[in-house]
Amino acid sequence: MTEEEFDLLDELYFVQHFEYLKDMLGWEEDLLLATLQSLLDKEFIKCLIQPDEEVFGETKLQESGKTYYYLATKKGLMNHNSI
Repeated sequence: MTEEEFDLLDELYFVQHFEYLKDMLGWEEDLLLATLQSLLDKEFIKCLIQPDEEVFGETKLQESGKTYYYLATKKGLMNHNSI
C-alpha cells in the first residue's frame, strides 16, 4: 500500500464525498482520482452515488469520480489496520 493509499483510507472510515477528500487531503484532482482508482481496483473502497446508494458494475472514476461518495470496505480497513 502506498503512502497516498494509506492516507486516503484514513479518511474513508465513514462515507465521504470527493470534494471533502480533495479539501481534507489538499491533493490535485488527478492524484486523488488515480489513488481512488487504485484502491477500487484492490477492492479496498466502494463508490456510492448517494451516501446510501452503491455504484454497481463498471466504475469510471475519470468520468464520474468527482460526483461520488466513497467508503472503505472491510478488506480495505483490514489492510489499513495491518500496517
